[in-house]
Amino acid sequence: MTSLNDTCPYCQHRMTLQDANLQTTVVPLQFSKEQVKHGRTGLQVFSYACPNESCKELVIKVYWNHLVINQFGYPQLKELIFAWQLRPESSAKPQPDYIPSQLVEDYYEACKIRDLSPKASATLSRRCLQGMIRDFWRVKDKHNLRQEIEAIKEKLDTATWEAIDTVRNLGNIGAHMEKDTDLIISVDPEEAQLLLRLIETLFEEWYIAKHDREQRMQRLRQLGQKKEAERRRNTAPS
Repeated sequence: MTSLNDTCPYCQHRMTLQDANLQTTVVPLQFSKEQVKHGRTGLQVFSYACPNESCKELVIKVYWNHLVINQFGYPQLKELIFAWQLRPESSAKPQPDYIPSQLVEDYYEACKIRDLSPKASATLSRRCLQGMIRDFWRVKDKHNLRQEIEAIKEKLDTATWEAIDTVRNLGNIGAHMEKDTDLIISVDPEEAQLLLRLIETLFEEWYIAKHDREQRMQRLRQLGQKKEAERRRNTAPS
């Protein structure tokens, strides 16, 4: 029996996938190695259904690999050439609706184009970051993102502040053309992904942590009001 431990990208639940929820299909492409510069290749379609009863979403990924036919006449996949994630369209994590919609939209779009255009993804991460600073920290009347980041420097730990400034610098590569147009500065998908992980961390540490704290404080206030009402009832003259 095949099993796989993973986290569902839709509901974020940890899961152990068994054969009933997991399918892998290999489709050899019918081109000879003389016809195609990549040689003999094939597609592997990997899919699974989330076993969470409240989710049951389908995840589908396609891998394009070099391929050989083994001694038994069966296709055997070799080196990966390219990969596509069909469902969900990106690695974006679902975000709660109390985070401003424009910030979440920028994050989702940055995730979606991470592999197609890492520079554009970095630029969207930069814009999302700027929006968070303006919204969460209420920073106003600054001329640019550098000044906005400087305005919150004393409110953050050094590692977080330096990471935020890195997003600004990498986002600038996509947002502004270099004066020397022959100078090409690239951003690869892994670098763009690091920026997205920071955006997720800031969503968690700023918005989600604040919301959870407010919810806990609200429950404590309600508990206090409930106990005070009980005390008054118990001490009221009969």
